[in-house]
Amino acid sequence: MGIHTDTDSTHPQDPLPTPVTAAGRDGLAAVLAHPEKSVIALDFDGTLAPIVADPEQARAHPDAVPTLAALAPKVAAVAVVTGRPAGVAVRYGGFAGVPGLEHLVVLGHYGAERWDAASGRVSAPAPDPGVAAVRAELPGFLDRIGAWQGTWIEEKGRAVAVHTRRAGDPQAAFEALREPLAGLAARHGLVVEPGRLVLELRPPGIDKGVALLEYVRDVSAGAVLYAGDDLGDLPAFAAVDKLRSDGVPGLLVCSGSDEVTELRERADVVVDGPAGVVRLLSALADQLG
Repeated sequence: MGIHTDTDSTHPQDPLPTPVTAAGRDGLAAVLAHPEKSVIALDFDGTLAPIVADPEQARAHPDAVPTLAALAPKVAAVAVVTGRPAGVAVRYGGFAGVPGLEHLVVLGHYGAERWDAASGRVSAPAPDPGVAAVRAELPGFLDRIGAWQGTWIEEKGRAVAVHTRRAGDPQAAFEALREPLAGLAARHGLVVEPGRLVLELRPPGIDKGVALLEYVRDVSAGAVLYAGDDLGDLPAFAAVDKLRSDGVPGLLVCSGSDEVTELRERADVVVDGPAGVVRLLSALADQLG
């Protein structure tokens, strides 16, 4: 398990933590030695933005954008990798039109969409028809299996998600829905991606790992830092492991949550949620001068 950083606001600036693995220490050293070749890649919900009961109310930590604006000019690239639509992440993050973030990229829908700060535009392929079919069927489906009470549907454009955080027993509802939703997804050529009390139905063959690998290779990065908090970030962690095996150093950061222990156990560094992520990035920006 990675080391925790102190998020006590009475500390004006934490030092950079020491990763608990040799690979993580190599990754951090590479970022510090060659920031101009380094990519900083970050999940949004739970990493840059605190988890809230209603995803439509999620907003980036108040210090996230100023910190990214201070860090971005010192590294090769900063990318936000999220399951949300790219435009939604941009609005909720407040990323548009920020000095210092002129080259920020948001890879939305696990890389199916891309927003570039330089142009302010989102590029994306046509949506999968299976998502529209599931979207239409899902309310009645949940009602028929007796799972409507306490669950709710989030429309995500190129995906649709079922949340159980408001149910009487959120974890029991989550487990009860996994198999039925997997069957529904399969009938429409989709897959189910589990998260923190949420099950997302989306097209196969896209995930944060694929998005991260393609982006890192596209910019010819010499090192990468990836920070995430959820099961959907495991493919990105695996992508960093793949990059390491290919000779590209990497650092894995977990935005700590007791709900997702697997990510904590695989991380080189564990910080205390979005506030901890911001403090780590701030320390990195200061270290780079």
